[in-house]
Amino acid sequence: MAAPSFPPLNDAYGRVARSLRVSVTDRCNFRCVYCMPEQPRWLPKDDILSFEELVRVCRVAALCGVEKVRITGGEPLARKGVPELVRMLKEVPGIRELTMTSNGMLLPRHARDLKAAGLDRLTVSLDTLDAERFLRINRRPGLEETLRGMEAAEKAGFSPLKVNAVVMRGMNDDEVGALARWARHHGRLLRFIEFMPLEGDRNWTRERVVPASEILERVRANFPFRPMPGAARTTAELYEYEDGGGAFGVIASVTRPFCEDCDRIRITADGGLRTCLFAQSALDLRGPMRAGAADAELAALLGGAVRGKGPGHLIDLPGFRRPDRAMNAIGG
Repeated sequence: MAAPSFPPLNDAYGRVARSLRVSVTDRCNFRCVYCMPEQPRWLPKDDILSFEELVRVCRVAALCGVEKVRITGGEPLARKGVPELVRMLKEVPGIRELTMTSNGMLLPRHARDLKAAGLDRLTVSLDTLDAERFLRINRRPGLEETLRGMEAAEKAGFSPLKVNAVVMRGMNDDEVGALARWARHHGRLLRFIEFMPLEGDRNWTRERVVPASEILERVRANFPFRPMPGAARTTAELYEYEDGGGAFGVIASVTRPFCEDCDRIRITADGGLRTCLFAQSALDLRGPMRAGAADAELAALLGGAVRGKGPGHLIDLPGFRRPDRAMNAIGG
């Protein structure tokens, strides 16, 4: 592994950016209520970074010490040729883990190619096991296709498969136990996610958040569990079932924020660097790249932005302001 050539991405709070989430598109074949508006305005195609530009950003970030890259969207597989991007990123020295988050719909078509290109892990989003609820949450049909996508991913070698489920009061909170049972049965690592104010239609309220404490109570009513010993503190709090039936996680961004341990930065599909999912703005990298900036200049831009990273997102505090974009245009 090549040693970093540029200074590490340290912020003022002692954190070091080691993980980069790269959005390849804001487009999606769903319109999930917690992620995007029902009538989105897509980013102009000329503004979207090319694969070569995305790889260059990742290469410079790796030279600054970034070790993990996650490909996101929108729905990343909505962009043509993403398996080729995976292959290109696997050749970047210093990147030791390459993953992707997908809604699963297009995995029957692409799972084998993603595995052959070198993708290390897949996470698939699924918020309900009921077809009618799926339509209400995603505003598009597709439950059976998503389930087939998971099966295709596992057949291609992505195991254990991670599954993300956003829990919303009055929408799917009564399915926590059923989702846990389903994931145990299939040997999948389910991660329950608190509903965050990143949706495009501004329907988020604090009352619709099902807190991690309540999610855990609902799981415990079905299956006893305990904290997973030795689990590193990451975005998810991890738990193991006492009967040996696997594990699950809870991502409590609203009620138990993990900002003090955050090692992530983000690149939007149009080349904006965001140091937080809830950042109010982005630093433009596309402009300097297309104007001929050298790698050292890009590394300096990355470093300066990370040094200015705030202490946290402040969701539960009076000063909180929503970001200027919905999640699909930021990168999930």
